[in-house]
Formats: sequence, C-alpha cells, structure tokens
Amino acid sequence: MPGLLYGGDYNSEQWPADVHAEDAALMRRARVTTATVGVFAWSKLEPAPGRYDFGWLDQVLDRLAGHGVGVALATPTASPPPWFSLAHPEALPVNADGVRLSHGSRDTYCASAPAYRTAARRVAAALGEHYRDHPALTMWHVHNEYGTTCHCELTAEAFRVWLRGRYDDLEHLNGAWTTAFWGQHYTDWAQIRPPRRTQYLPNPAQVLDFRRFTSDELLAAYAEQRDVLRAATPGVPVTTNFVLGGWVPVDHARWAREVDLVAIDHYPSEPGIGAEEQTAFAADLARGWARRSPGAPHWLLMETAPNLIYAAGRMHTKEPGRMARQSLAAVARGSRGALFFQWRAPRGGAELFHSALVPHAGPDSRVYREAVALGEALDRIGETAEGAVGARVAVAYDEPSAWALQAAGLPSTRLDHAEEAQRAHRALWRRGIVCDVIGVLERLSAYRMLVLPGHYLMTGAQAAELRSWVEAGGHLVVTYLTGVADEYARVRTGGYPGALRELLGVRVEEFHPLGPDDRVALFAATPGDLWLSPGSAGTGELWSETVHLEGAHALARYAEGVLDGLPAVTRHAVGDGAAYYVSTRLDPESSGLLLARVAASAGAGPERPGRPAGVEAVRRRAGDRSWLFLLNHTGDEHEVPAAGVDLLTGTAVTGAIRLPAGGAAVIRER
Repeated sequence: MPGLLYGGDYNSEQWPADVHAEDAALMRRARVTTATVGVFAWSKLEPAPGRYDFGWLDQVLDRLAGHGVGVALATPTASPPPWFSLAHPEALPVNADGVRLSHGSRDTYCASAPAYRTAARRVAAALGEHYRDHPALTMWHVHNEYGTTCHCELTAEAFRVWLRGRYDDLEHLNGAWTTAFWGQHYTDWAQIRPPRRTQYLPNPAQVLDFRRFTSDELLAAYAEQRDVLRAATPGVPVTTNFVLGGWVPVDHARWAREVDLVAIDHYPSEPGIGAEEQTAFAADLARGWARRSPGAPHWLLMETAPNLIYAAGRMHTKEPGRMARQSLAAVARGSRGALFFQWRAPRGGAELFHSALVPHAGPDSRVYREAVALGEALDRIGETAEGAVGARVAVAYDEPSAWALQAAGLPSTRLDHAEEAQRAHRALWRRGIVCDVIGVLERLSAYRMLVLPGHYLMTGAQAAELRSWVEAGGHLVVTYLTGVADEYARVRTGGYPGALRELLGVRVEEFHPLGPDDRVALFAATPGDLWLSPGSAGTGELWSETVHLEGAHALARYAEGVLDGLPAVTRHAVGDGAAYYVSTRLDPESSGLLLARVAASAGAGPERPGRPAGVEAVRRRAGDRSWLFLLNHTGDEHEVPAAGVDLLTGTAVTGAIRLPAGGAAVIRER
C-alpha cells in the first residue's frame, strides 16, 4: 500500500449500475485510492445458506480496478442476513434484561453462538477463495466495529469456560470476586452466569470480568476470520476497524497485536475546537496501540465523517476547509491516510442523512469539491507516509480501568477514566506537546514523561515497572484514583493510592468527592516550586483527598474547608526521576501549566516552540528526513517559524510561513 490511502466505505449494493459508472469516474477525479466494499452485504452475497452470488461484486471490483482504486474488501459478518436469524434464533443477542432481540438492525448476532461463528468463517472463506487473485484487493476488512454484547445461555457457557481458564478453580474465583460479600459464594461453575439485570448493585468484579471475556470472545471471532483470509491470501494485510466509546467491551490494546494495521473509526462530538482536540487524542491513541502491532508505527483512520459533526442531538456542518484540516491532522499524527464513512449518501435506511463525500446534492456541491481538493492534497504529500511520529511524552489510557470506574457503588457517579485521559492530553495539545496515548504500561524507556490519569486498576508488576522507570530518570504524573485497586477491582488496603504509595511518597487517608458546582481553592506551597507562583490560586473540582506526606513535598495545598493547608499536589524525587501526585481535578490552566513544566523538566517540550495558540505543529520523520505539519485552527492569520518546501503549494519557505485562517502547510524540512 504505497503512499497515503484516501477514500471510504462504498456501499455499491445500494445503487444501480449507472450510478456505479458515475462513482468510478468521480473517484478517479477525486484521486481516491481505496474503497471499503461489502461491509453490510451478507444478505446479497449469500442470499441462501451456502449459495453465493459474487457476480454483482465482481463487476464492482472490476470497475474499481479499472479506475485505479484499490479495495479494502470486508467480511459482512456484522449484519447477518434475515434467513440466518430465522434459521438460528439462538444466535440472536440477549440483552442484560434477558430479552432476546429481534432481527431488523445491524449487529444482530451472539459471538458465542456456534452457528454464527461457523457461518462467519464460511462466508469469509468463500470471499477469500473467490477474490484471492483479484487485482483490486489491497486489504481485508474483517467485520465492522466489534462491540456487540450478549447475555444468553450460549454466552453463559462460554463465559464459564473463559473463567476456568483464568482462575483454574472456584476458590481462586471466589477470592478474586470477593463473593463472601452478600453471600455470593459459588460452589459449582454452573451457578455462574453473565451479569444480567439484578435487584440492586451487581458484583463489580463479575461485571469487569464479563467485559474482559466479551473482548476475548470477540477477538477469537475476529481471529478465526483473519486466519481463514491469511491462508487464502498470505500477502494481503488483514485488519478490523476499532470503534471508540465507553460502551465498547473491547480492550483494543490487546487486540492491536492481532491486526496487521491498527485502524480506527473516529467521529468527533464537539462542534468547536474540541473536535480538533478529540481528533488529536484519537490519533495519538491509535498510534500508541500501533506500537504493539506488527505494522507499527503506522495506523489508519478507517472511518470519519466528511462534513458533519454529530453532537448534542444534532448534526453540525463543518466549516469549509475543516474536513481537510482534520484529515491532515490524522496524517500528521501517523495515519496511513484518511478514509470516510461514506462515499455516497444513501437515499434511505437508518442512516440516510449520514455524512458522505458525495452528498445528496451530488458532485455539484461544496463537499465533493472539497473532497477533490483533499485527494489532490494527500497525493502531494504522499511521501510523508514514510515518516513516523516520535513522542517523548505519553498518557496512559487503560480500558479495563475505564470499565471498572463505570461500576455502581463508587464514591462519585461522575468518574470517567476516558475523560480524565482526554483532559490530560488536551492540556498537552494546547501547549504544542506531542504525546502517545498508550494502552499498556510497557516499553516505557521510549518516554521521558508519563501521565496516569485515573488508572484505577494496577498490578504489582505494573507498579514495579513504573518505579524502575522513574528511578532511571522518568517523570511520572499520577492523578487521583490511580493504583487504588488490583486487577480484580479489589481495593488495596492501608491507604490510597495503594500500589503507588511508596513511589509517590504520599498516603491518602480519605476521599472527599465534590459536587458538580463545587470548587476548592489551591495555593502554591513553596517559592521556586513547579507551580504558578508563590501564593497564586488555582482550583480543583470533582474530587479532593486527605493527603499525608511520606517522603514527598507539597507543590500546592488546599486553601479552604476541612482540607485547608493539606497537600493537594506533591512531588517525590526517586532515583534520577520524580513522581508527582495530583489529588484533585485541576482547572485547565493549572493542569496545563503543571504538565508543561513537568515536560520541560523532563526535556520534552513543544514540537514547534513559539507557535501561536491554536496552531497545531507535528513532525513525521524517516531517517534524516522530516516533514512538519502546521494546522491553523483559528480564525486569524498566523506566522510560524519554518524552513523548507510546502508540499501543498510547492512554495519554498525561508524562516517562517504565514498560515491563513483555517489554513495548513506540510513542509519538507531541510
């Protein structure tokens, strides 16, 4: 797959042949390189059990190949056909209320149903055999957005098998789940079921393990299809599209080792500058996952919306140029290109008003003209695909910790690990510091600074790894509710933050959650410390704690209430490094200043010092070559130091470049 990929989902089965001919011509005009085909086409590919109809798809792939468009050919297993659901009602999913869902949407399957797994392998094998030598085939796209959960009896059987593999015996499981509480002690494996709706609070360890099981069960379903396709086409990369969100029961950091290319779907949900911040977070998260993939360090933006942002119950139209700027932001941060959902807007169906490169208005539209311009831009910067992003700062994002903090019965209902990770990333993004978002605490030697925001679950081995890294010179920033529980969601006793008390040099005695409108004032503790300035006031929200110093010293203290004068932010020198503890959610300005100063002390500053606020600067490097991406997300013109050639315009740049409002530049540096 040379250069940068560009295109998106092409649901050709929704359109007649005359539209297919127009689509091929429009794709060529827009310099589309890649079309994702067949994602939801199972009912048309296999209209009856074991009877396949490839004729219509042959025509589509032949036409695309003739126009120079490669195909990411999908297995259609996210949407079983009506005949399958009728023949195998046991394969329809059951929700947490015990209600079996009906056919009529997508994702109407149970991943633990043998009939479903057999049918999925069969259709994947048929596709692999039929298209193994087709010139259009460039990549396999297995399934679509794995994330369906089921609570049926077939799932219960599979869950018990998984638990046996994890715990060996019931004594170990009872201990891990603390089943002595509320008399839940299990004496036979058959007594264990998926966590359906219950009278009051469910067992949080059981719920956590069920999400882990669901992730592994879906991964096994993916791997079965992947292996079938690899056997048929050993030289063709195989992937699936990771979907993001707190509802997704998939540990993508574990999955990253099983795909040839990490691919994500990302749809920003904020109409303002927050969409750019979300875009950067998702890109850095995908790149962090890609570090564990055989295809590292690259990843691929597999889906995003061309011209709409879906937020607050309505669709916000992207301003002119924003589609290109967000696409370039993904490429800047390591994506192998920009693919969209979808190529052509449908006339009907559940997502008939979903964004598309060819909207309902047709090619005579602003959106398609911008699509053509974006294709030309990606073509001009294709050489940057060789480059990789080298970050020296990382933010940890742990999906099991996120699941654990969704449990009922916690001190606050407002706890959100993903939000805390994004807040930390946003603070660094606003100060121009490029960072990876990593899903596993490993290979830390690549980083000089690491932020652990609400990393609730922590093993002893992880804590030991962190200590060794800090002693060797790492700078660690830990926020509240990190290391509090072990991998089974059991609280570590003796004082918080449990596994990291000694490393941080603090002991937290008591939590003081804050209400939605509560704020607590802070003041800098000591002149010259890593804080705003002596006596200045930041604020904390959401959370506060009774913190005792056990080797650390205070950088900031609480300024009022029952915590008046007690430490709020601390620093502990350990070996050649330092570990910081933040016991409240700092206001954005204070958080950003703290993280920026820690980064500076770690020798990890902004990618482009002196860049104006609102201008994003990221580098991709390959050997002695480098490309500087500059993206102006403001409504004003800005001048940014740079030197080289702007690949988007072919203009030589000496000393500095002027970026128009909303403009972008990709500079091949000298």
